[in-house]
Amino acid sequence: MKTYAEMTAELEQLAAHNERLVAGLRSARAQIVELKADLERVGDPPNSYATFLRRSEGTTIDVLHNGRRLRVATSASLDLEALVPGTELRLSESLAAVEAVEPGDAGNVVPVVESLADTRILVAVAPDDTRVLRRAGTLTDEQLHPGDHVLVDLKAQLVLERIDRAEITDLVLEQVPDVSFEQIGGLGEQIEAIRDAVELPFLQQDLYRTYGLRPPQGVLLYGPPGCGKTMIAKAVAHELVLRSAEVRGVSVAEALENSAFLNVKGPELLNKYVGETERSIRLVFERAREKAAADHPVVIFFDEMEALFRTRGTGLSSDVETTIVPQLLAEIDGVEGLDNVIVIGASNREDMIDPAILRPGRLDVKIRVRRPNARAGREILGLYLDGGIPLREDREALLDLAVHEIYDEGPSSAFVRVEYSDGADETLHFRDFVSGATLRNIVDRAKKIAVKDQLSTGSVGVASQHLLDAITAEFIENEDMPSAAHPEDWARISGHRGRRVDAVVPLQGRTRAESAPAGAAEDGAGA
Repeated sequence: MKTYAEMTAELEQLAAHNERLVAGLRSARAQIVELKADLERVGDPPNSYATFLRRSEGTTIDVLHNGRRLRVATSASLDLEALVPGTELRLSESLAAVEAVEPGDAGNVVPVVESLADTRILVAVAPDDTRVLRRAGTLTDEQLHPGDHVLVDLKAQLVLERIDRAEITDLVLEQVPDVSFEQIGGLGEQIEAIRDAVELPFLQQDLYRTYGLRPPQGVLLYGPPGCGKTMIAKAVAHELVLRSAEVRGVSVAEALENSAFLNVKGPELLNKYVGETERSIRLVFERAREKAAADHPVVIFFDEMEALFRTRGTGLSSDVETTIVPQLLAEIDGVEGLDNVIVIGASNREDMIDPAILRPGRLDVKIRVRRPNARAGREILGLYLDGGIPLREDREALLDLAVHEIYDEGPSSAFVRVEYSDGADETLHFRDFVSGATLRNIVDRAKKIAVKDQLSTGSVGVASQHLLDAITAEFIENEDMPSAAHPEDWARISGHRGRRVDAVVPLQGRTRAESAPAGAAEDGAGA
């Protein structure tokens, strides 16, 4: 006979076993319910999708479904007021529209041929296939111009989205630069000339009309490299925005948002495929007209203009200029006009630009940007050696010293001997090749030398010896440059005009170069 303790232990074991059975049954029941739900889902008929076209009578709508136009009923939960052409819809088994879903992001990309008056769009699907498509609701207020690329649904006959292609976006910089005329030294005469040519006609349009004056279509800035042509163009765009904001009584932020500086990168615009460069030029001007439509100023800046618009028939390139030059002329002279758009070109070789571009009515204002003389050079040096830079000596004395050394006319500063075809020769000094970029580089070199000096000695600030070492390093680094260039090309780029140049001979043995401290050139390398 079992004892009480044995019976109690047996009951506890049976109770535990019962609990395990109950847990197992619950788990099995949950699995059965889940399997049943899966079977029901698998057995549901598939949903299909359609593109909304337009509303019809009552709560019915017209959709495109598998290439067929259908008129379908709608679910009460579907917001009919929110539907716009192109909206993607989920259809039930009975082909009723029940839900709006995210649209697809893929399709055909085609160029716009023309925007029709009734908001439809003419697109070129293929060279011999032009179609008329309707706008999707998201494009109702979008301005589309010939040459724009758009995403289309050819089955639904809808234009869905404008595509900004990287090949065009990379060619221009639309943001207005933050460069003012106060940041440009030594070019007061040129700045005044370009302000008269650009700012005055834009800000005094009524006065110009009263006097029957026509604002210039474009400006050419030409001269040696590194002398501030690009900075002037950027400052023009910046100042136009500021003056425009004043005249119109709007905030500078609003003016900046609506204005544009289209900095066209000349060499990158060239394309080996026939017609692509011309199309890119056309798109640049289309973008400019679009930006200027609201009476906001737009500057189109062509840097290195001779790379794009060389004289036709010269044979100096692949002769693509025979079609590129006419494209630019068509944009400037076109019937659409260039109101509030100013074209600025910059070139080191203006002699290579096609003369048709430079005649009156096109780039009719020509401003020569010369190398800075001693007065202008001092002004430029002062911009970069300003009061915020730590100095060991008087700032004015340092500037006087730098100008004296850079613009020295003695034999120690002789740079090259130019030999002319008539037998004459001329010795040119370092000062004859100074540019704004050169002067900035000298100051930067001096600052780097001062930093190294402070790290080794603890002495703070730029000293006169730092400037002298920087000037010497700049001269040493550049003294062999003329020997690597063709004499005529060198003469044109360096800004020396007139007689034909037969040879350019670098002059060696400069006293300051021979006595330069070790590492002076190295300190400035890469500045």
